[in-house]
Amino acid sequence: MSDTQQQLEQLRTQVETLMHERVTPALSRAADRAQAGVEQVSGKVREKPLAAVLIALVIGFVIGRVISIEIKPGD
Repeated sequence: MSDTQQQLEQLRTQVETLMHERVTPALSRAADRAQAGVEQVSGKVREKPLAAVLIALVIGFVIGRVISIEIKPGD
């Protein structure tokens, strides 16, 4: 095996180790936090569905206004 091939193999091993030890657990923790947030929001929506719908409408209206301001006819 050439020196370049050995270096590539060593780099591949290091990347696999990094993925296994650092990236995968970090993604798992992020997914757990996201799931907890979804469950929390779902609980709030179940408690107050009308308020949730009104909030969604207001947010949609604001986003629509921001988009319409940024995209003016004739631009």
